[in-house]
Amino acid sequence: MRPQSPPPANRPPKPYASYIIDCIYQNTYVWLRNGQQFWFYPTRIEMGEVSGYRWNVAYWEFYGFDEGLIDAVACYPTPTPY
Repeated sequence: MRPQSPPPANRPPKPYASYIIDCIYQNTYVWLRNGQQFWFYPTRIEMGEVSGYRWNVAYWEFYGFDEGLIDAVACYPTPTPY
């Protein structure tokens, strides 16, 4: 299900440790290993693949990528590490 509102205006700080599974169905800021960073709303996480909706400045569009590309993620608000 696509989010109904834009992501938060402020970008969260990059965490030292993070897990995309903790961010399912939450506004999530993603840092990729190639330097890209963006707001993402993950809806499906499988072995090696993440899919959901990526914010493109005006609206949410469906997007999927390889989980191995992730450098760090931060949910908004950032979850408490276990």
